[in-house]
Amino acid sequence: MKKLFWLFVCLCLCAGTGYAKGKKDSGVDINYENGIYHIVLKGEKIKKRIKVYSSDELVTNKEFHKSSQALLTVNAGFFDPVNGKTISYVVMDGQTTEDPILNENLLANPFLNKNLNKILNRTEFRVVDCYGKLKYAIVPHKTKEDFECYVKEAVQGGPLILPELRLEEELFVVKDGDKVVRESSSVLHKTSRTVLGLKDGELHILIITDDNPMDLYEVQGLCKKLGFERAMGLDGGSSTSFDYKDEISVISQKGDGAGRKLKSFIYIEKK
Repeated sequence: MKKLFWLFVCLCLCAGTGYAKGKKDSGVDINYENGIYHIVLKGEKIKKRIKVYSSDELVTNKEFHKSSQALLTVNAGFFDPVNGKTISYVVMDGQTTEDPILNENLLANPFLNKNLNKILNRTEFRVVDCYGKLKYAIVPHKTKEDFECYVKEAVQGGPLILPELRLEEELFVVKDGDKVVRESSSVLHKTSRTVLGLKDGELHILIITDDNPMDLYEVQGLCKKLGFERAMGLDGGSSTSFDYKDEISVISQKGDGAGRKLKSFIYIEKK
């Protein structure tokens, strides 16, 4: 009778935590609280499995997650929904596969063309290889790596959140004096978000869902509370997407339930 009791307790505990936390041997911890998924990628081995991908045609996060047979997939950089071309740099396996300078819509728009340097130097996430040792970086795109290092994987997003917000420097906000006259990506409004943070050499991903939308000042406060040393935004709002195995699937502003079609992704290969 006692054996049956403890078996019942064990089954209850396992059922209660199965969707809240990734397996320890995967290097992925996932916690969910107050409408926010907090994903921590732990250890050195996981760095080798973090990849960036840009699609020739727009696809949903779930579609790419399934086709790549990934362990985990989140949405990444900005793109032009009119022509499907990138607004963010993407590096895959050491090669630049997406360059916003090739997006004719950026060049044809007088305002964006005038401020092109701000767009091209927006913050990006990098996996950097230094003589076979991998490290993460969150830096402006034009930041040079040490001569013995190269950028293995990278995707641009923005803005930088920590150590300081760079809303105007990255053209997410334009002001006339103290008055905001232009805003991009709803940075000053509450919406869902995909956020990357670095702490003690580990990569953190926050999926801020429709259940707890935040503006970027609130996101910055959360990142400080979590102790992040550096943090940045990726494309958010209706682009916010997250899939883990076949157990968790999150999209924003669901509509027909399919999710928004996207250009680029950060994913983790299965072992």
